[in-house]
Amino acid sequence: MSIAAAFPRKIQMSVIGPVLALVILVVIGAMLNPNFLSAGNISNVLSRSAFIGIIAVGMTFVITAGGLDLSVGSMAAFVAGLMILVMNTALPTLGVGVPIVLLGMAVAILAGITAGLLNGLLITRLGIEAFIVTLGSMGIYRSLVTWLADGGTLSLNFTLRTFYQPVYYGGLWGISWPIIVFALVVILGEILMRSTPFGRHCAAIGSNDQVARYSSVRVARVRLLTYVMLGLLVGIATIMYVPRLGSASSATGLLWELEAIAAVIVGGTMLKGGFGRVWGTVVGVLILTLIGNILNLTDFVSPYLNGAIQGAIIVLAVVLQRGRKPDQ
Repeated sequence: MSIAAAFPRKIQMSVIGPVLALVILVVIGAMLNPNFLSAGNISNVLSRSAFIGIIAVGMTFVITAGGLDLSVGSMAAFVAGLMILVMNTALPTLGVGVPIVLLGMAVAILAGITAGLLNGLLITRLGIEAFIVTLGSMGIYRSLVTWLADGGTLSLNFTLRTFYQPVYYGGLWGISWPIIVFALVVILGEILMRSTPFGRHCAAIGSNDQVARYSSVRVARVRLLTYVMLGLLVGIATIMYVPRLGSASSATGLLWELEAIAAVIVGGTMLKGGFGRVWGTVVGVLILTLIGNILNLTDFVSPYLNGAIQGAIIVLAVVLQRGRKPDQ
C-alpha cells in the first residue's frame, strides 16, 4: 500500500481514538454502577465538565500557538475572590438584585481579561518563557486570594448567594446554564479555530513562528490574543462556578490547570503546538470527568488518586504524540 493511501487512515485513527476511549469509559461506567447513566448523573457530569471545559477551549488556542498557561486555576481562584469581595461590598448600596449580579459578572470578566493580558504582555513583549511567566503568576494569584481571604474563606452573602444560585442550578429545558454556556463556547471556539484567519495563524505560529513571520503573520499579537481569550474564558467559567459554592479560598481552582492541559492533549492537540482541535478538547474534558465520576461511584480505585491518574494520562498522551506530524 502506498504512503498516500495509508495517510488518511492515520488521520482517521487520530480522530476516532479519543472518541473510542470515551465510549469505552461510558461502557465501563455503566457496567460498574447502574446509576452511571441516570439523568441526574449525566447532568452532574456535564455541569462539572463545563468549568474546566470552558477554560480548556481557551487553553487549546494557547497551546496550538505554541504557548502554555499554568496559572488558570490560581487565576480562577483570584477572580472568584475578587468577584465575591466586590459584590459583598456593593450589597448595602445596590441591594440584592440583577444589578449587583451584573456588577460581579463584569468584575470577573474584566479581571480575567486583565490577568490574561498581563501574562500575554510579559511573554510577547518582554520575551519571557511562557512556563516561567505563568508559573510565577500561578503563585501570585494564589497568594492574592489567600491575602484577600486573610488565610480563610471569602463567602458570598447568604441572601445574595441564594439569588445568584440559578446561574448554576437554573437553565432552559432541563439543561443547566453551565452546560449551555459551555456548548456555546465550544461552537464559537470550533468556528474560530477552523474557519477564521486567527485559528489558522495560531496553527502556523505553533508549527514555526519564523515561517509565520515571513508569511506576514503578526506573531506577537496573535499569541497575546490567545492569552487574553484564555483570561476571558477563565472569567466566564468563574461566573458559572461562584454560585455553586458561594465561596473562594486558596483551595479554589486547585489543579484546574492540570485538568485543562490534560483535556487539551488527550483531545488531540499537539503539546508542542501547530495543531489544535476544539471538539477534541471537549472529548478530553469528558474523558477526565468520567474517570473522576467512575472513581467516585465505585470502590475500584480511591478517588484521591484522580490527580495521579490525570498526570499519568498527560504523560501517556505526550508519549503517543511523539513522531506525529502536526497536520495529523
